[in-house]
Amino acid sequence: MKSYQKLTAAQPAACRLEEEGAAPVPSGHGKLAPWWVGSGLLVAAVLLSTITVWVLRQVSGGWLGPTAPPKCLVVPESRRFDCYPERRVVVTQELCESRGCCFIQSPPLAEGKQGVPWCFYPPDFPSYTLESLNQTALGMVGLLVRREKAYYPRDIQKLRLDVEFETDTHLHIKITDAANPRYEVPLDVPRVMKRAENPIYSLNFSWDPFGVVLQRKATGTVLLNTTVAPLIFADQFLQISTSLPSRFLYGLGEHRDSLLHSLDWNTLTLWARDVSPTESFNLYGAHPFYLLMEEGGNAHGVFLLNSNAMEVALQPAPGLTWRTIGGVLDFYIFLGPDPSMVIQQYQQVIGFPAMPPMWALGFHLCRWGYGSSNGTWQTVRAMRNYQIPQDGQWNDIDYMDGYRDFTLDSQKFSSLPSLVEDLHKHGQHYVMILDPGISSTSPNGSYWPFDEGLRRGLFLNTSQGQPLIGQVWPGFTAFADFSNPDTHQWWLENLQHFHALVPFDGLWIDMNEPSNFMDGSEHGCPPGELDNPPYTPAVLGDSLSAKTVCASAKQKVSVHYNLHNLYGLMEAKATASALIQLRGKRPFLISRSTFPSQGRYSGHWLGDNRSQWKDMRYSIPGLLSFSLFGIPLVGADICGFSGSTSEELCTRWMQLGAFYPFSRNHNTQNEKAQDPTAFSPAARTAMKDVLLTRYSLLPFLYTLFHRAHLQGDTVARPLFFEFPQDKATWELDRQFLWGQSLLVTPVLEPGVDSVTGYVPQGTWYDFYTGSSVNSSGEMLKMSAPLEHLNLHIREGSILPTQKPGTTTEATRGNPLRLIVALSSHATAWGDLFWDDGESLDTFEKGNYSYVVFNVTQNIFTSTVLHASTEATKVTVGTLSIFGVQKPPSKVLLNGQEKPFSYLDNQVLNVSDLGMSLSQGFSLQWL
Repeated sequence: MKSYQKLTAAQPAACRLEEEGAAPVPSGHGKLAPWWVGSGLLVAAVLLSTITVWVLRQVSGGWLGPTAPPKCLVVPESRRFDCYPERRVVVTQELCESRGCCFIQSPPLAEGKQGVPWCFYPPDFPSYTLESLNQTALGMVGLLVRREKAYYPRDIQKLRLDVEFETDTHLHIKITDAANPRYEVPLDVPRVMKRAENPIYSLNFSWDPFGVVLQRKATGTVLLNTTVAPLIFADQFLQISTSLPSRFLYGLGEHRDSLLHSLDWNTLTLWARDVSPTESFNLYGAHPFYLLMEEGGNAHGVFLLNSNAMEVALQPAPGLTWRTIGGVLDFYIFLGPDPSMVIQQYQQVIGFPAMPPMWALGFHLCRWGYGSSNGTWQTVRAMRNYQIPQDGQWNDIDYMDGYRDFTLDSQKFSSLPSLVEDLHKHGQHYVMILDPGISSTSPNGSYWPFDEGLRRGLFLNTSQGQPLIGQVWPGFTAFADFSNPDTHQWWLENLQHFHALVPFDGLWIDMNEPSNFMDGSEHGCPPGELDNPPYTPAVLGDSLSAKTVCASAKQKVSVHYNLHNLYGLMEAKATASALIQLRGKRPFLISRSTFPSQGRYSGHWLGDNRSQWKDMRYSIPGLLSFSLFGIPLVGADICGFSGSTSEELCTRWMQLGAFYPFSRNHNTQNEKAQDPTAFSPAARTAMKDVLLTRYSLLPFLYTLFHRAHLQGDTVARPLFFEFPQDKATWELDRQFLWGQSLLVTPVLEPGVDSVTGYVPQGTWYDFYTGSSVNSSGEMLKMSAPLEHLNLHIREGSILPTQKPGTTTEATRGNPLRLIVALSSHATAWGDLFWDDGESLDTFEKGNYSYVVFNVTQNIFTSTVLHASTEATKVTVGTLSIFGVQKPPSKVLLNGQEKPFSYLDNQVLNVSDLGMSLSQGFSLQWL
């Protein structure tokens, strides 16, 4: 009997990667004996107990129905891997057993809830056998053979297994057709030239049935064990399952959910879809990556490089099943060992995020429904009048003529070029929306984007080779094929034509799932297995073409069936390239649809949310998930996009949104205005104050983005990234950190003047006053009147801040204030990255300054490790040191005495330093 229930670290017949020399040959059945004896005893014990339970349930009139075979009763409920995952099917015993699976009925659950599968794999369900395994320069290559066909069409009988030990902390396992090439994601991943020498993992294989068992050497924790259920690899159905070492799993986007996913029979679908963020729906992007916390505080991550429609089924075993309907099984596993290192290792594969221009980190304002360029301008002037910080003014689709890309409404938006000129004069920037659907109904010769795209053959085609016509905002539309390099050139030319009229600074690419108001096209979709595959994952609308284009649509690189989830990424790549060629500066763009490596080209906003408290709460797990996905420039529409906000909700949301890495207030048409100038003086002042706080922190935030660009650090991060040993942090998603050291605790409920937040162990300092809070690692109640956002600085850190202006340009010239938060050992550390804020590749070209700040033994030092002319324009004005235990008698700056102030809450302030950032200095207190 072949057993799939081996969830422990018991050693199967295997090869260990540590073994030197030639790969072992498949061992004979004799070598399997010790493992099978152990398994046999385990099975016998479970069988006896299960039969007893079963008899009792029969007596009490349970749900079991007809007696199931003993081999089925042996499988505990939590470890039943679904053999009949099709939705909208009532699974009967007959249907189930036609697949060779076990059928045990369970009590029905509430509508829409999933529970224990009724149809599940028996322990002896046929799978692949590992026939051979040979060493390669980088790892191993093996042959997998399936003797009995599975139940999906075009089963692939022989598979190739490639294992590469790429680094000591990550490995690459790929399973594909041994005989025929298959579609693979056209993503540039780094090629490794040398095998890892001292991996922190050990890899074993079960030969028959084939399975992978991956362990962390230091702890023996089994990270993957794919012997728990059979491997299925058919042309349009690929499935592999694994046990998990804990229930603490994150990632797998894009979904509206808590940060920590439930493993209670929870299926997450990945298929880009235009729909307002709603729980349990597949949303705009696809990120087949998860992070898992192991008992003890280690972490690992798994990335499946596959762009087809897929679902990930989570179950309480704990276990996980990947199901995808195309491509190959191409896994990267990252072993950290801490969560931050897992995310860094993931980004070493998919690419580090781009460095944004500094103005992208200012506050942005937008709405659909300004009505005119003059209406837009009025809002800009009102913001200036109240001296509320703003860097970006945006327009939605109402600036266009008939909602057509690259056009301007000459009546209502005739003054837009003048508005953009005015923005530039005031150090501000302009961003506009673009959609990928190109209007197809204008008279021939009157709309260049469509005429020229058609002439060059740059649109998605139907399976018959004609442009696929759907419907979006302008009416009937064709869809640009961004998988075609020629489309990138056409896109650039269109942008050049429009930029000559309206010199925009950034772009907002929307509707790029791609969204379609029809299902498929104006003629529907053809019959066939691309639009109607043998298995359709649990997508919203139950069809791959629901509110998008036909899966059978032809693109340059492949069919849309394979490329759908890549559409937003490919458009972002074309758009970033065009912006660089247009402006010669760092591109700024925000995209709705995303895929792994998106951070190299764009940021993301969390889509068309609603003006509700719930939506504000969900934005935090949203932005933290995108931090895991390597897209740090992320935020939600502040105050909500649809529906009408309230003054209280908008005030609280502006406080939270001031700490989104990408901070934009956006509103739909026909709703009352929700920009800061629309509210009462008290609310307006609270919003202005929190934006000034954001602007004061721009040097710190900019440095965090530099670290993200350089090495894949997260910007906004969950608390457990900094405190992985503290299990109380593992489920927190109502607070977050900026970097290692700034704790944000927003109010997320109406009608309160306090907030309860978790404060990890150690000393934390109130950002505004410097007063200290000593925590043992506990929930603390904090005062939070409507005008106040709780911010705390972690001991041992130094935050570079700046006197805020109303734009990033104005702020950049102001003096710095360095905030030192002393640790219990009276030490602290911080750093600052500084450049001109917009030029391309400043770090790579050496055109930057990098300064490190350090405190030890009552001496603060500023050390310039790399200097550029930009740093000479900035001075360090003030040093504020939190946690100075007793009043100093004197303070020396580079040996010269300086006046100072010392407050009762142990804060030492030294002002008027006047030190150039480009010069190192020291300050001592005695």
